[in-house]
Amino acid sequence: MERMQQVVGRARAAFSSGRCRSLEFRLQQLKNLERMVQEKEKEILAALQSDLHKCGHNAYSHEILGVLVELALVMEKLPSWAAPQPVKKNLLTMRDEAYIYPEPLGGVLVIGAWNYPFALIVQPLIGAIAAGNAVVVKPSEVSEHTSQLIADILPQYLDQELYPVVTGGVPETTELLKQRFDHILYTGNTAVGKIVMAAAAKHLTPVTLELGGKSPCYIDKDCDLAVACRRITWGKYMNCGQTCIAPDYILCEPSIQSQVVENIKATLQEFYGEDVKKSPDYERIVNKRHFRRIVSLLEGQKIAHGGETDEASCFIAPTILTDVSAESKVMEEEIFGPVLPIVSVKGVDEAIEFINSREKPLALYVFSNDKKVGQGSVWLDAGCSRPRPSSVLGPVGCCLWVDCSFCVLWVRHIPKVARAPQAHARRALVLFLSPYLGWVLLPHKSPGPI
Repeated sequence: MERMQQVVGRARAAFSSGRCRSLEFRLQQLKNLERMVQEKEKEILAALQSDLHKCGHNAYSHEILGVLVELALVMEKLPSWAAPQPVKKNLLTMRDEAYIYPEPLGGVLVIGAWNYPFALIVQPLIGAIAAGNAVVVKPSEVSEHTSQLIADILPQYLDQELYPVVTGGVPETTELLKQRFDHILYTGNTAVGKIVMAAAAKHLTPVTLELGGKSPCYIDKDCDLAVACRRITWGKYMNCGQTCIAPDYILCEPSIQSQVVENIKATLQEFYGEDVKKSPDYERIVNKRHFRRIVSLLEGQKIAHGGETDEASCFIAPTILTDVSAESKVMEEEIFGPVLPIVSVKGVDEAIEFINSREKPLALYVFSNDKKVGQGSVWLDAGCSRPRPSSVLGPVGCCLWVDCSFCVLWVRHIPKVARAPQAHARRALVLFLSPYLGWVLLPHKSPGPI
């Protein structure tokens, strides 16, 4: 308790000194953060490999590249974002001078997640630093190697009083939440999100929550199944299914279920080879507790593909379940693993009814020309994508996601629907398909429909 009071107290005192208010200071800290990512790239990749068995290209593209892109964007735009904004005048105020001055909130707490343990700490940190706040950083203890690395390297590059790192598990997080902050950002599951919100309410602290949800895929029988299944396969099994916006289950008509299974199986072989366990591009479940939870979801299910497991290495093969009942255990909670249930529906109307009868999903993937379906974040003919920093998610309910990257200061436009990318953008997506270096090193080899 006393330790957390001291950490937060030092951060608040540093903020009160005013040194983080100047634009020059903020830009310098962001530049230092960029230098940290560049200079410590090998150490970051090694930690991600140790925690989640992430291959180099996957770890770089999902954890480092996005951070560098966001840093470049923020450093370019920050002078204009932080500048006073003139207020529109009317007849009564036309002779006045009125401006809105962006002001930092003060002390911010960022609690990260273990599935993308580097990016989900650093990206919110970028926004908080840019806004001129002091930030207490709490990495997830589940991804222990990345958490410790962040604690080791962040103080080497950033102001140690303004941006302290707190490591530890539930006791440390509980004590942190007893302190007063001016904003809290939490990424993780709904159960802990409720705890964070309850703790914040005692101080009337505003909260940004990025939680989970069961994100459905609807596949229309008249769509291009090869393309649909290829994109779903990439989105589902990337990071071993441990992605908050990964497709959670498929809704399709019984007449195409077998074709869907065969297309996904073919894509899995293309991505990971004959023996997926030996593939350097296939990750692992983060720990044995989560491994056992996911394995328990397979009990009593019809396994159409996969199902192989190895607890010693936390390996679960890419698995497809067919003829899944809506009342089964695997349909009750977010899977957050490489298990893909297929639920039969008679058509789009039944699919809409099925989705609307459940908690609002974090994302919805539609492979159809029917435009009646709409949700917080609808990706039309896409797999699992957030194409640019300005394209952010905005769901509601138990899977709340407010713009995490720039949550602290600026209100920004939130596009709700991302349509199929143009041809040149689709070609760029090849770089992120498994095997990750194959298409780059072998340009003569066609990657197939994307």
